[in-house]
This record gives sequence, structure tokens and C-alpha cells, in this order.
Amino acid sequence: MDKADLAWVSLSTLLVLLMVVPGLALFYGGLVRAKNVLSVLLQVISTFTLAVVLWFMYGYSLAFTEGNAFFGGFERMMFSGMFDLANGQFAVSGSIPELSFAAFQATFAGITCALVVGGFAERMRYGAVLIFTFIWMTLAYVPIAHMVWAEGGWLFERGALDFAGGTVVHINAGVAALVGAWVVGARLGYGREPMQPHNLSMTLTGASLLWVGWFGFNAGSALAASQTMTLAFFNTLLATCGAVLSWLVVEWKVKGHPSLLGASSGAVAGLVGVTPAAGLVGPGGALLIGIVAGAACVWGVSGLKSSLKADDSLDVFGIHGVGGIVGAMLTGVFNAQAFGGPGLESLSGLPWQLWVQLEGILITIAWSGLVAWGAYKVADKLYGLRVSPDEEREGLDIHSHGETAYHF
Repeated sequence: MDKADLAWVSLSTLLVLLMVVPGLALFYGGLVRAKNVLSVLLQVISTFTLAVVLWFMYGYSLAFTEGNAFFGGFERMMFSGMFDLANGQFAVSGSIPELSFAAFQATFAGITCALVVGGFAERMRYGAVLIFTFIWMTLAYVPIAHMVWAEGGWLFERGALDFAGGTVVHINAGVAALVGAWVVGARLGYGREPMQPHNLSMTLTGASLLWVGWFGFNAGSALAASQTMTLAFFNTLLATCGAVLSWLVVEWKVKGHPSLLGASSGAVAGLVGVTPAAGLVGPGGALLIGIVAGAACVWGVSGLKSSLKADDSLDVFGIHGVGGIVGAMLTGVFNAQAFGGPGLESLSGLPWQLWVQLEGILITIAWSGLVAWGAYKVADKLYGLRVSPDEEREGLDIHSHGETAYHF
């Protein structure tokens, strides 16, 4: 066991927690209307905590132990066999205790489930959110994590590159959110009434905390205080800066003015784009990924969103889905040594690598989308998916939770 590695992974786990509460909660909270801010904050913290408990009970075991190409086994349920407290014995994963690795990965499962909330924000019943999260986490997040990151997993064995979760986290969550927007339906008045973010200062605060926490998310995925960690760390900084500038330039050109919302969204787009690439490309490649992701996500939240006819309230698919797809594909390109990466020695292998990256994207879209559709339908049957029109008009905060964020 290496104490420096243990310290870094432990700190990274805390940083990913920071990404969710308060980071993602504030980012999402500022984007909704004032009458629904508390409902979104509660849904973020509730889905995160539920996912972590499920991860402890069976999620980690099914994701990271030996099994088949799609699921692991059951030997680590309730973290069984991971430690013997009476004798002070801890199983080791790489250079750290397996318990530390499992805790780090628990935060990944948690934030992925919390991200989905943005797709159906301001209209879905709280109980239905929890039922959906339980089913989707079990049948979508866990197997995709196993396929991509675990030895024996289908995409892992095919050679798919995903350093910190472009497919497992971002495309996965983005697709589930998009399906939710379709199944739950648009908000009352969508397209006819203004639905502007109620507090962009809160949104920028959340985006800033996401950026800080993302260093744990990406650089922590090196699982060691190593050279790969330093590469992922700098790439996370550089790509995000490129994406912010890219988003602002495109927005300035298209809309006639840059905006704070655009800068905040651009930062998240860059972070998403560089996630699968962080430790697998050089800084030049990371910068280009950030620039392309920023520009692509402007289209994702405008032109593509309109074409899909989905009220994806907080643009989860437009940013996480589109940014994740861009990042996953460009990781396959810039991983090559000819483009400054540490991977492919010859460009002759590039077409195959790009096919494997695309395969991972398509499998994630299909698997996550199908499971999400089923999970929403089950939640609807068991609890009811959507609040009543009167409750939606007056706000979920007061009707679903008996409290309000602001008193005038």
C-alpha cells in the first residue's frame, strides 16, 4: 500500500462529493424557477445518497468483481471480504485499500444518478424519482460500469478508452435524462411561457464547485499520485478553459452577446468532454477536445434540443450526452502518439480504435435508453410519474415538500 496514493484517492473522493453537494445541486438549483429550487436540491442529494447505499449493498460487487461480459459477481456484496477489522486486515486494490477504491467509485455512481434529475426537473413526483433511480442504477449504471471498466467486461476487453466516465457517467446519464424528458412530457407552458433560470449567481457558484471537484473526478481516476494523475489534472484545467472560450465565441456570434449562463455551461461542457480523455491524451489534444466540446454543446442545447422535441429542462443530454460523445470519439483520435498521446504507435490502428469508441457509445445509448424507459414506466405504475397540473403551476417546493426557498 502506498500512503501517497491512498491520500490522493481519499481526497479525490471528497472532491467528487463536492461536485454533487453542493456543486451540482447549486448548478441545477439556479437553473430552475424559484418555486422549484428546493425540489431540485432535494432530488440531487436524495438520488446521490440512495445510489451510494445501493453501491454498498450490491452495486460495487456487480460492477467490479469477476463475472461475465455484462455483470460481475456477488462476492463483494455489502463489501464482504474487503476487510477483517478484528485482525486489522484490508484487501488491497492496486496500491490502495480496496475499500478506498470502492468508496471513490461510489461517488461516481451517485453523481451519475443525480445528473439525470435535470432532464425531468420541475414536474416529476419525488417518490417516482427514487423508484426510477433504484431501477436505473441497478440495471443501467452497474452493467455499463462493468462493461467499460472491469476486466472481463465487454467493452473493456474490446479496448474501449474511457479514463474517467465519458460513457459510464455522461452519455449514460444524458440518455436517461432525455428519455425522461420524453416520457414525463414537457413542463406546462413550455415553449409559450418564459422559464428563465431564477439565480445565475447560484448557477455559477455550482459550476465553479463542479470544476474544482472535477479534478478529483478526472485526476483521481489515475488511482495514484502519479505522472498520469498530473497529466489528467492539467488536461482538466486546460480543456475546460478552452470550452468556456469556445462556447462564448459561438454564442457571441450566434446570439450577438456572450452570457454568464453560457460561460457556466461551457465549463461543464469542457469538463464532460475531457473526462474520457484526461489521462489518455496530451495537453494539445485536451485543449482541442475542450474547444470542440464547447462548440458542439451550444448546438446540443439549441438546434439538437429543438429537433429532438424534448423538454430536457436543464440540458443534461445537450451537454452531458453530446459532450460525452464528442469526448469519447476524440479520445480515440488524440490517444495516438502521432497526435501527442501515449497510446497507438501507428495510425493504422486508428480506424479500429474509433470503431470501438463508437461501439461503446452506441451500446451505452441503447442500454441506458431501454432501461430508463422501463424504469420510468415502472415508477409510473407504482407511484405515478408526474405531479398534478395545479401542483406544477404553484411549484413543487410547497406542494411536495412543504417549504419554500424564498420569503417575500
